Amino acid sequence: MSTYLGLHYHLIFSTKDRRPFIQAEFQPRLHEYLGGTVASLGGKCRIAGGVEDHVHLLVSPKATHTLADFMRKLKKGSSVWFKEMAKSNLFQWQEGYAAITVSPSARSDVTDYIRNQAEHHRKKSFGDELIRILELAEIEYDPKFINDDTREYVG
Repeated sequence: MSTYLGLHYHLIFSTKDRRPFIQAEFQPRLHEYLGGTVASLGGKCRIAGGVEDHVHLLVSPKATHTLADFMRKLKKGSSVWFKEMAKSNLFQWQEGYAAITVSPSARSDVTDYIRNQAEHHRKKSFGDELIRILELAEIEYDPKFINDDTREYVG
């Protein structure tokens, strides 16, 4: 028998200190690069999107991936690429990330959610968005690591 894997992750990670490094003109290229990096690691990226200070991806890693190694390679590769492309040595991703499993029946909803990030963030901050997602997934979190206009990052 072969190995069959049906894991889908909604990945979310932000720029260091939520700085708005990912300007609109860079976003499509960064999202494409992230998808290509996932593919080069042997996984599938169903969609990548985001705004100036964070990204969302819906990915299916290959069976031999550990999530921590996968994320380290994804963030490191895209950070190096973004620094070269934007000609800025200041760019960095935050250290952590959120990874939420997604059932096959919810993939289209998550895809639509990622596709509409710009519109979504006209109404809601990243901090409020992340809290909502973590709470829906019943993931415990420490509020001191959530950052937006009303909360100060302490890390």
